[in-house]
Amino acid sequence: MDKKFETNAIRTQLERTENLEHSVPIYLTSSFVFEDAEDMRASFAEEKNRNIYSRYSNPNTSEFIEKVCQMEGAEAGFAFASGMSAVFSTFAALLNSGDHIVSARSVFGSTHSLFMNFFPKWNIDHSYFKVDEVENIEKLIRPNTKILYVETPTNPGVDVLDMEALADIAKKHDLIFIVDNCFASPYLQQPIQFGADLVIHSGTKLMDGQGRVLAGVTVGSAELIDKIYRFSRITGPALSPFNAWVLSKSLETLAVRVDRHCDNALKLAEYLERHEKVNWVKYPFLKSHPQYEIAKKQMKAGGCVVAFEVKGGLEAGQRFFDAIKMLSLSANLGDTRSIVTHPASTTHSKLTVKERAETGITDGMVRVSVGLEHIDDIIGDVGQALG
Repeated sequence: MDKKFETNAIRTQLERTENLEHSVPIYLTSSFVFEDAEDMRASFAEEKNRNIYSRYSNPNTSEFIEKVCQMEGAEAGFAFASGMSAVFSTFAALLNSGDHIVSARSVFGSTHSLFMNFFPKWNIDHSYFKVDEVENIEKLIRPNTKILYVETPTNPGVDVLDMEALADIAKKHDLIFIVDNCFASPYLQQPIQFGADLVIHSGTKLMDGQGRVLAGVTVGSAELIDKIYRFSRITGPALSPFNAWVLSKSLETLAVRVDRHCDNALKLAEYLERHEKVNWVKYPFLKSHPQYEIAKKQMKAGGCVVAFEVKGGLEAGQRFFDAIKMLSLSANLGDTRSIVTHPASTTHSKLTVKERAETGITDGMVRVSVGLEHIDDIIGDVGQALG
């Protein structure tokens, strides 16, 4: 019998040891032993599927990967030490010198830096399209284009891209379609259902959900994951067993937590829409969101992130942040604790003013990662800071 999302998140576990533990133990070991010379030879020859070295695999990381694969409907995956190591390793494993990437312009600041400052050293080029100009994508595709890459919802502007339409373009031009699903989590949307070949997550965000560990994971086609695995077992960005254990336990409560995140975020967004000191608000499940209908098609709910602009620009934005009392001033998101961030001076500060404008980041823009506190207290703190 097929089990529901919440049940699989809780009941997908490693087989019990002879100790019959109820909760999976942590396998804090760098390596594993072999029964004899033949067992060792066969293991390294990949004639056996077993643990050899925790840079390759570990019981805890394997359990975490299996859970994410189940959630996303993926064939295989690999877990990384951080979200950005997942992004870099995925690209590096699949691209050769001379290849080209087509990407949405609205991407995380570190991903943009990867495209701008590091990939050119290996003769890997990219072209950006704006999130509201999907019709221009095919004009950007070249004979050497290999990957179509997007975040949806985007960071930090929470724009939503139509994955089904993008998948059709990728298939038509034989591109690898990769989606960063970090803002939504696999509970709210599964990009593979809409045609994605690979899905990337920063496990640091909603997957952990409590601001404790760094992690990343890429899941999808077994053929593509095999290439990522072979690159990563050599280069060494593997997730630690302890962090994998923390994340696997965290996934047991993902659905419960994200439901509350989304409920709080929608209520905060509705409050901000009515506030006289706010120019605009963006949240995927607000009817005023420009891609509301696409969000409703792809997502179960709107996620934990609300973006808005304080009237008065940079100076008013700074006063808002200085007046915050309860919410945390931090660059993280997806935490139980609500967090406010000023993208222009933090996560996207390496972008030029023009580049920020092209992604919808204004000087007065605020990104709120709405946590699990009581909504009255969240609104109370944001309201007094605006006042």
